[in-house]
Amino acid sequence: MTVVTRFAPSPTGFLHIGGARTALFNWLYARHTGGKFLLRIEDTDRKRSTKEAIAAILEGLDWLGLDRDGEPVYQSARSERHAEVARELLDAGHAYRCYCSPEELAEMRKRAQAEGRSTRYDGRWRGRDPSEAPDGVPPVIRFKAPQAGETVVDDAVQGEVRVANAQLDDMVLLRADGSPTYMLAVVVDDHDMGISHVIRGDDHLNNAFRQANVYQAMGWPVPVFAHVPLIHGPDGAKLSKRHGALGVEAYRDMGYLPEALRNYLLRLGWSHGDDETISTAQAIEWFDLPGIGRSPARIDFDKLANLNGHYIRETPDRDLVGGVGGVGARVATLLKRPLTSEEEVRLTAAVGELKQRAKTTQELAESSLFYFSNGAPEPDAKALKLLSGEAPALLARLGPVLGGETDWSADTLEHAIRGFAEAEGVKLGKVAQPLRAALTGRAASPGIFQVLKVLGREESLARIEKLSRT
Repeated sequence: MTVVTRFAPSPTGFLHIGGARTALFNWLYARHTGGKFLLRIEDTDRKRSTKEAIAAILEGLDWLGLDRDGEPVYQSARSERHAEVARELLDAGHAYRCYCSPEELAEMRKRAQAEGRSTRYDGRWRGRDPSEAPDGVPPVIRFKAPQAGETVVDDAVQGEVRVANAQLDDMVLLRADGSPTYMLAVVVDDHDMGISHVIRGDDHLNNAFRQANVYQAMGWPVPVFAHVPLIHGPDGAKLSKRHGALGVEAYRDMGYLPEALRNYLLRLGWSHGDDETISTAQAIEWFDLPGIGRSPARIDFDKLANLNGHYIRETPDRDLVGGVGGVGARVATLLKRPLTSEEEVRLTAAVGELKQRAKTTQELAESSLFYFSNGAPEPDAKALKLLSGEAPALLARLGPVLGGETDWSADTLEHAIRGFAEAEGVKLGKVAQPLRAALTGRAASPGIFQVLKVLGREESLARIEKLSRT
């Protein structure tokens, strides 16, 4: 059997982080088994579905690197096929027309609630003759659910799950206007697309019982269900807006790398021993459904940031700088102007040191801004303290020493500054600290010799000269 998985989002908003994990698990299982990963856009809710949301979903999947096999299937384009299956079920005696008016249904629920009974549809049109239908009430088509025994789902994550058929109602397949419901459309689409494994959030587990009965009524093979526990916030509550970023694009905009987010989502509810950092190749090789846990996973933003920092350090400097969401583009946005080719070279030379401390590419971009100020950057409060007292005079004497160096390498500059400190009779820090403040405007920065090298001879000497006159 060829494994075929699918991701089937509703385009009513951004690509939720939970949806992204579902897509990742489907993609990994398909790639692990040599199968196919398909995308279906469930856009039957025409009022809430938007082109912008569809674009956001496609962009989010592309950014995460979850390539799909074939073009997306749009559920809204398949309504005739859905209606056709509803009529087949009707003809086979597995469905019936229900002529209840909205008012009648409301009264039925009200009475059941008052009597302490279930408010689900009571099947009053299940065995009635259509000749009794009232005038002017367009019927819905309802599925004739089994009433005795149990429906059993052998779930690849949850194990064997059972429900008494007496608890299942005769759900609507086609509305009165002829439009299909989700419960019908998802079964027809999964069957027609050849989906072998339905991997989705466990909030759909109750749907699986109803959908399995539709499969069986049609004589279709029931796919393997795998219902994955949802992601919870750090406090154990269901993940919501109050926990922070929810959409994939928000994590991208904050400066997380796709491979880091992919790695982190993989470890939310799936494990392979004690491995935390897992490459894409390893994930494809190792991923299998039994590794998915049955308990909800708690998101840990600190752990995500630390993992992202690891991937930043592992990424080649040129790759970090380039690209649409790279550090170069982020610096340009902060500066509100494009970088010159010389500045791009400078940034590429700088990120090797800067990335050792950064947790996000946005943080990395912000920490590099001192390299692009017009002359010496404005010192912050801590830097001003380092530039007080004898510091300006010390810098004034250091400037000519560095100006005499023709080899502007970190090793040569370190040798020169150490020699200067020794000649002045002071410790290296007494020179390096005000020098750092003069060059960067801050009390902390990458190694000062590296800063000098990246800034270059002309820019470094100009900044020293400006601050030595304060």
